[in-house]
Amino acid sequence: MFHRKLFALCVPGLLFTACSAGGGSSPDAGGDTGADAGPMFNFGWDWNGVIGTGQSLSVGGLGTPVLGTMQRFGNLKLALGGATVPPFDPAIASLSMVPLVEPIRPDVGGYPSAYPGNIDGETPHTAMADQITQLVMDAAAGHDYVGVHSVVGESGQPMTVIKKNGVFPATMGGTGARAYDATLFEVAAIKRLATEQGKTYGVGAVTLIHGESDAGNINYANDLFQLISDYNADLLPLTGQTARILLLVNQQNSVPSGLNQVAVSAVQQWKAGVDHPADIVCVGPKYQYSYARDTTDHIHMGAIEYEKVGEKMGQVYYERVILGHDWQPLQPTSGEVSGNVITLHFHVPVPPLVWDDAVPQPHTNISEWANGRGFEVSAAGPAQTIDAVEIVGADTVKITCRSDLTGRAVTVGYAATGDGRFRPDGGTWRWGQLKDSDPFVGSMTHTAQPNWAVAFQMTVP
Repeated sequence: MFHRKLFALCVPGLLFTACSAGGGSSPDAGGDTGADAGPMFNFGWDWNGVIGTGQSLSVGGLGTPVLGTMQRFGNLKLALGGATVPPFDPAIASLSMVPLVEPIRPDVGGYPSAYPGNIDGETPHTAMADQITQLVMDAAAGHDYVGVHSVVGESGQPMTVIKKNGVFPATMGGTGARAYDATLFEVAAIKRLATEQGKTYGVGAVTLIHGESDAGNINYANDLFQLISDYNADLLPLTGQTARILLLVNQQNSVPSGLNQVAVSAVQQWKAGVDHPADIVCVGPKYQYSYARDTTDHIHMGAIEYEKVGEKMGQVYYERVILGHDWQPLQPTSGEVSGNVITLHFHVPVPPLVWDDAVPQPHTNISEWANGRGFEVSAAGPAQTIDAVEIVGADTVKITCRSDLTGRAVTVGYAATGDGRFRPDGGTWRWGQLKDSDPFVGSMTHTAQPNWAVAFQMTVP
């Protein structure tokens, strides 16, 4: 039986300030915790770092023309000022801080191409930073929050390339395996510039938009934990912070594309958050977004969709890092089988659960699951026919199958298995119709963004 108890978040070294207006503190400073002190905020540092790594969707693949070209707040990025890197020297005199707008750096073209020529279009980061600042200012009476974002991902590269001590295959040509070292370079450089300006600087989170190149990697959850463990070991000494860095993971839902093929890395991305809830958060899927219509791969997105990804990342960052809430995605927590009925219980960020009938029916090429709204059931291997699914109460889904499942090894999945077709309204290769009732609207796209159920697979007794 799969079961996970949700619990209060506790991150060593991360303390919060009670605030009803103005004023902030570093993460290592205490605050008034009186009963009438108001909401608790972790305002972090003067400059709050976010590291963006991953593959093509992390660097804006096909996200052109860029939209986020105007600065709305005081968020920043590092400018090289004409310097040639590598070698990575954080003391280069031409380095400076400039407004965080898109593109992060010029697109120099070519593939493969690593930092600093890794940007392909609109990244999620300007929208993410602006969303965080907007949420802080709305909740804390205009208190500012300056995000400093670094984008180091490499298009098309698996974890073996972007991790610490990554190795880039010489047979590929081009450049690669700079993502991790570029992170250390940018953090050290920004720390130097912050100190020179009398500012404090620390890193609040690493965002990972990745997984397509690791679609079949059964050890991917462990790889994610190793990645954030390495980042914590190497970045905290550079900034001098004690607050641990959170990994925000965005699920991939596009690879592989074939019939009955499972997106193993997507399931592993969810599993990593379940196994390491204080270090890793699966922010949610990307199947709800539109995908680039000038390509047949249904993997990449347009600029406005990358902004939506950034807004959702920003919302979760705000909940976890700034408010200290134990935010978790729309995900299953337990389940049970009785005869031909499977009952699944969910953690729902904003109840109740709802179906989105505007989304095309999933799994129409897998007849057993065509009535499942994205749910998948197998017993001791073979797919089981789903006759109906229904929401019960605010947080439960009941799946009625045609056959008695008593005593059989039952696996329930959702949006994990492809049926050999892409979403016909311009989406990707696997999806579902289950979401919550979150009223959140992105501050940049002005688009409603509820939380959609993660892709998962779990055994149910």
